[in-house]
Amino acid sequence: MVKSHEAGPGPVGPLNAITDVPGLKVGNAGDFGLRSGVTVILPDRPAVAAVDARGGGTGTRETVLLDPSATVERVDAIVLSGGSAFGLDAASGVTGWLAEQGRGFRIKEAVVPIVPAAILFDLQNGGDKDWGRMAPYHQLGKDAAAVASIDFALGNAGAGIGAAAGDLKGGLGSASVLMGTGVTVGALAAVNPVGSVVMPGTAHFWAWPFERDGEFGGSPPLPKPLTWDQNYSFPQGTAGQNTTLVAVATDAVLTKAQAQRVAVMAQDGLARAIRPVHTPLDGDVVFVLSTGRIALKDPISELATIGMFAADTVARAIARGVYEAETLGETLSYRERFTK
Repeated sequence: MVKSHEAGPGPVGPLNAITDVPGLKVGNAGDFGLRSGVTVILPDRPAVAAVDARGGGTGTRETVLLDPSATVERVDAIVLSGGSAFGLDAASGVTGWLAEQGRGFRIKEAVVPIVPAAILFDLQNGGDKDWGRMAPYHQLGKDAAAVASIDFALGNAGAGIGAAAGDLKGGLGSASVLMGTGVTVGALAAVNPVGSVVMPGTAHFWAWPFERDGEFGGSPPLPKPLTWDQNYSFPQGTAGQNTTLVAVATDAVLTKAQAQRVAVMAQDGLARAIRPVHTPLDGDVVFVLSTGRIALKDPISELATIGMFAADTVARAIARGVYEAETLGETLSYRERFTK
């Protein structure tokens, strides 16, 4: 294991993506006629994982086993999918693909891949959802796993294809940070909230204080503070039709309980980037993965610092997902609305 050095924040990784965490790949697959897709986070080896769910309309699979008291310690992949409940089939596709590779939890001769998943709602975005008896997500899951790599597309890609962020086009975003201890923290977000990612009456992302290297447009500071009459009014909608799905990863050695604490802290990144968030209309979920490369010298203070940077990195990934998205149908992208 790599030993720790001095503490303190560092620059983003070369890709400014979750795959700056050594030992991770990401794969996207989607259908623009369908206006939906799947994103798979694929560790090179089984990874310690945890989850924290705060939305009022979550759709998940195999998240109970991520509880620290559960028997299974590690997962083989995490799946983020469009398609609402139909999209949970994507995890079955990934499970099958992993089984073909001989990867999974071994019980005597049996091999069972462990693939937690979460879904977002994109069924009413104008795409062709007339798929008949069999939804396409099983195959999309297999396709996404098969193309997983260190480099992957953002914006209208994978689970972000059909996403909408309030009245802007949502998308897939990612960001990373290298801590002074040598630990890398990365985040991946499929951004589909009912809330707004920009301050009312402005082109400023709520996450602008955390931006690094102009990753989502280099928004300048606000010319004046927001006044109360500019506050974002509560949206109208139906519960379960929106969601922001997040995966956080680190190469720090974490137990399941420690990973869950990072997931709890990382939820603050959603609150820094979206307003309102964790509503009855959203299914917000944060997964955390530990690839276990760097041991913590001070498990309390270093864990707290990892959680702090995880929250900041999640906020950046959310804004970047919207910034990188392209207009699709009648839903305008951030850049088309504000920069043209």
